[in-house]
Amino acid sequence: MVFRTIFLPGEGVRLVADAVGDPHAPPVLFLHGGGQSRRSWRGAARRVAEAGYHGISIDMRGHGDSEWAPDGRYDLDSMAGDLRCVLRHLGRPTVLAGASRGGQVALVAAADLPDHAAMLLLADVIPQVDPAGVAPISRFMQASTDGYPDLQAAADALAGLPGRKRPADPATLARVMRRGDDGRLYWQWDPRMANPAFINPPAERSLMERAAARLRCPVLLVRAEHSEIMTDAGVAAFHRLTPQLQVRLARGVGHMFTSDQNDLFALPLLENLKALHSSLSSTSRP
Repeated sequence: MVFRTIFLPGEGVRLVADAVGDPHAPPVLFLHGGGQSRRSWRGAARRVAEAGYHGISIDMRGHGDSEWAPDGRYDLDSMAGDLRCVLRHLGRPTVLAGASRGGQVALVAAADLPDHAAMLLLADVIPQVDPAGVAPISRFMQASTDGYPDLQAAADALAGLPGRKRPADPATLARVMRRGDDGRLYWQWDPRMANPAFINPPAERSLMERAAARLRCPVLLVRAEHSEIMTDAGVAAFHRLTPQLQVRLARGVGHMFTSDQNDLFALPLLENLKALHSSLSSTSRP
């Protein structure tokens, strides 16, 4: 199947996405995690297209080829505002699959537009994440704003994250980096996202908890076996807010920050899509 590059309206920004499959089929919209790009869900999008859906993998604001926020806003509600624009543009019930930051965005938008959310898949993210697990990610993001002299240095920086191994071939990082005017290498996202105000502030937890209590669609949490940000207590609190929550375990993986590959989280989604196929098909075709 051939991917098509499409453009979608955000809230004051233009978003770039890859689409695959029949545009009239039930849509499945994939949102990557912080530091990732639309490539992270490419394999999953192809698989859902082969199963009869319209797979769409989007670059969120400030990531990949999408526009950077002109006002520098990367708070959760601003990013969820982009998704609300996209869902209204699609104009029909959509399955939302979000990893990490993309999952937070999907959770809030699904609660705000319940008629547009057919199902919600969350890859290793809950409203109450463990601050101890977030702290190394925050430090990594802030340190990365200075850039790197070469791919070797970028690989060394990644190896400093908990649970991360140094890439066997640093050359593979080239696809997720850009070269600045100063000649140094930077991750392919707006460095203003490294502002601590945008990394797990208490207000965002409250926003997600309120959203979780309002969710009406089926919700599936795929928890990384070696997640650094998720605790049993946090999952239990999520379940109290969202009684329809189901939890699956992705064995042998950790939190996916900066890793542009989320396919290990896709199998539970495909299994749950089968039960929704009939109801989605009946509302998708004009």
